[in-house]
Amino acid sequence: MTNTYYTTQVHGEYQIQNIGDLTLEEGGVLRNCELAYRTFGTLNQDRDNAILVTTWYSGTSKIMEDVYIGEDHALDPNRYFIIVVNQIGNGLSSSPHNTPPPFNGPRFPTIRIGDDVRAQHKLLTQYFGVESLALVVGGSMGAQQTYEWAVRYPDMVKRAAPIAGTAQTTPHDKLFSETVIDAITSDPAWQSGWYKNSSEVHIGLRRHAKLWGAMGFSTEALKQKKWQELGFSSIDDFMVGFLENYFLPMDPNNLMTLASKWQHADVSRHTDGCLESAMARITAKVFVMPIDEDMFFPPRDCEDEARLISNGQLRPVKSLWGHLALFGLEPAYVEQVDQLLKELLAL
Repeated sequence: MTNTYYTTQVHGEYQIQNIGDLTLEEGGVLRNCELAYRTFGTLNQDRDNAILVTTWYSGTSKIMEDVYIGEDHALDPNRYFIIVVNQIGNGLSSSPHNTPPPFNGPRFPTIRIGDDVRAQHKLLTQYFGVESLALVVGGSMGAQQTYEWAVRYPDMVKRAAPIAGTAQTTPHDKLFSETVIDAITSDPAWQSGWYKNSSEVHIGLRRHAKLWGAMGFSTEALKQKKWQELGFSSIDDFMVGFLENYFLPMDPNNLMTLASKWQHADVSRHTDGCLESAMARITAKVFVMPIDEDMFFPPRDCEDEARLISNGQLRPVKSLWGHLALFGLEPAYVEQVDQLLKELLAL
């Protein structure tokens, strides 16, 4: 069901949909909001086989496709219509670096997780005609969006799988995301966000990468020198060749938009600050899937939230890689996620 209100652009491996102006939770408007997305499979006649995949901090639809989607995975395009929507600010959807002046760079409006979910809802319902989701699944910030979907649109979400993430940002993660912001904005080349080229802020981006190295991987992963499994000769070689190589091409203002969303994610805002009441809105069957060695979202934090979901189950995933196991750094992690998602989709 295509609405002539929209304009669609094709950009290689993904499409961009202009959903019009998006009124924002913090006030203001994101004009001509564009969502970059990928689809796999076919929507069936009953329109009840749709799966939404959300993206994480710095991640795009490409990594979700490479790790989680395919005929040999639970997210099988032969069975499901899978749509991966890039969150606002990730560099493919509307972001500080690709928005025309005067609303570009540090003038890009403040975005919240709720804004992403409302934009995704508009895309799914008004462009694709999807009124029911067999599953919403995402990791880290994608898990935050998954929870937001389940709380905001309970009648639409049949199943939900938040992987390595929480519905309410913990004090620890608020503090860490603040250090991520400080790492970049304290670079003299930051210039209050008015740098000419993102490569000028490379010192801040390198500090930012080091923070992710310290917290993104488990202490055991570094102790056991698991970087050797990826072909790196030392931890320094790993930091430069893996994490700096990953983060240096990114736009700092984009990362600031994402970090701010991470800091402020909290479904309890729907219920005057009561997390228990917010989670009680969820009617979906939910597998809460922490990674057992995750230092951002340890199983204890995820278990506390799982207890608040009437149809929720805590289903941990084992990986010494910690939070960044999300990248699919070992086959065993991907196999566990596939098995759990298959179980959930069978319910």
